[in-house]
Amino acid sequence: MDFGLNEEQTILKNETRRFLKNECPIDFVKEMIEDEKGFSPSLWKKMAELGWMGILFEERYGGTGGTFLDLSVILEEMGRVLLPGPFFSTVILGGVTIMLSDDEALKQRFLPGIASGDMIMTLALTETEGSYAIERVESIGEPRLDGYVLRGKKMFVSDAHIADYIIYPARTDQKYQSGGVSLFIVDSKREGIEITPLICLDLQRQFEVNFRDVHVLKNSMVGGEGEGLNLIQGMWPIIVTGKCCEMLGAMQQVLEMTLSYVQKRHQFGRPLSAFQAIQHYCADMAIDLECSRWITYQAAWRLSNGLPSRKEVAMAKAWSSGAFKKMTVIAHQIHGAIAFTKDYDLYLYYRYAKAGEITFGDENFHKEVVAREMDFQDQ
Repeated sequence: MDFGLNEEQTILKNETRRFLKNECPIDFVKEMIEDEKGFSPSLWKKMAELGWMGILFEERYGGTGGTFLDLSVILEEMGRVLLPGPFFSTVILGGVTIMLSDDEALKQRFLPGIASGDMIMTLALTETEGSYAIERVESIGEPRLDGYVLRGKKMFVSDAHIADYIIYPARTDQKYQSGGVSLFIVDSKREGIEITPLICLDLQRQFEVNFRDVHVLKNSMVGGEGEGLNLIQGMWPIIVTGKCCEMLGAMQQVLEMTLSYVQKRHQFGRPLSAFQAIQHYCADMAIDLECSRWITYQAAWRLSNGLPSRKEVAMAKAWSSGAFKKMTVIAHQIHGAIAFTKDYDLYLYYRYAKAGEITFGDENFHKEVVAREMDFQDQ
C-alpha cells in the first residue's frame, strides 16, 4: 500500500484548502449555524463549479470520473473548516446510492443535477430506535397497482429541510425479517411528508421525517424491489469512511489550534509548551491523529481499489470515534475553561466530535463488526 498522495491528489488537497480557507472562515461557520437554511447557495454553486459534487460520477453524468481517494482528500479539508451545508447528504448519501444502482434512467435523471449543484438530496436511513443496523427497517411500502404507499418515521435525517429529494428505505415484502427492503426516491414536497427539526449537538441540521401514506410511482424505486439492503450494504463503507475523513480534518485543526495556543499562552513566566505535562498531552493528541490518518486512508485506499474493506472501514470508525473525542477533551483541558466560551472556536470542534462519535455507528458498534470479521472460532 502506498501511503502517499499522488501529484494530482496533492494539488487537489492544496487547492481545496486554499479555497475553503478563503470561502469558509470560522465566522462564516458560526453564521451558518444560526442561518435558517444552514448553508450558502453561492458557496454551493462555487463548489459545484470546481467539480466537487460530481467527482465520483462518470463524465457522461456530468462528473469527472475521480476515485474515492480523490473525494477523501476533499472531505478531509471540509472537516478541517467544519464546512456547513448538504455536501455529504447530497453527494454521498444521495448520489452514491443512485450511482451504485443498475438503473440507467435513474442515473441520467439525477446524477447530472447533483454534479451541477442544481439538486440537493438526502437519505432517511435511521429508524426510530436510533440504530444503524441496516436490516432493521420498520417503515412500510405497501404495493398498489400503480406504485406504493409509504408509511413510517425516520430520525436524524440530515438537511431534509432543504433537500429536493429524500431516499426512503421501506419494507415492501413483510415475509422477510431482514430482507424485502426497497429504496424509494421521493420529492420532499410530496403530500404526506412531515419534516420536523431536531435539537441536536451536531452542527449539521437534523430532522425527523414522517411519511404518512405517501403515494409514489413504481419508477421512483432505486434498483429493483427488495434490492434496498444490497444497495445500502454497498454504500455503507463509503458513508462510514467518508465520515472518518471529515473527522480526520477536524482532528488536524484541533491539534494545530492547541499547539498555537500553548506557544502563545504564558504561565509562571514561560509558555505552556515548556511544561512537560503539556508536551505529553500534545504528544498524545499527535499520536491519536496519526493513527487515525493511516487507518482511515487504508480504508479509503482499499475502497478506491475495489478491495474487501469491511473490517478496515469498521476499524477506522471505531478508532477515529474514540480518538477524536479524546483529542477534544485534552484540548479543552489545555485551554482551560475559556475554551468552552464562544470567544474561542474549540467548542465547535467538541460538538462536532461528540456528534461524529455516534454518527453511522459508534465505537462499540464497529468493534462488533471487527470482531465478526476476525471469525473467532469456539475453542
